[in-house]
Amino acid sequence: MLKKISTDKAPAAIGPYSQGIIAGDTLYASGQIPINPATGAIEAEGIEAQAEQAIKNAGEILKAAGVSYDAVVKTTCFLADMNDFAAFNAVYEKYFTEKPARSCVAVKTLPKNVLCEVEVIAYLG
Repeated sequence: MLKKISTDKAPAAIGPYSQGIIAGDTLYASGQIPINPATGAIEAEGIEAQAEQAIKNAGEILKAAGVSYDAVVKTTCFLADMNDFAAFNAVYEKYFTEKPARSCVAVKTLPKNVLCEVEVIAYLG
C-alpha cells in the first residue's frame, strides 16, 4: 500500500506528482529545489543559499514522514554547473552527516532555472 506524504512546510508540487510516497518502510521523496515554501518564490541566490533551501525542503518532507536526515540511505543531487560541486558539498555535509549513498550530476537545466535539486530516499523502519 502506498501513502502520499504532503506538507505545507515544503514547496507544493509544481507538476503532476507528490512531494513523497511511502512504500513499505521506504520514503521516496521528489526532488526539491530552492523554493521558499512560505512565498512560493526562488529567493536564495548563489549555490550555497540555494543548496541550503533545497536541503531544508527535503528535510521537511522527511519530518512529515516521521524521520530525519539520519534516515536517508540515498540522495540524488543535480547541479546546473559542476563548478559548484565543492560549494554544494560544503552545505550538503552539514545535513547528511551519516553520509548516505549519493549520485551527483550536472544537468543542462533545472526547473525554474535553479542551481541545484536534491532528491532523497529514506528508510523508515
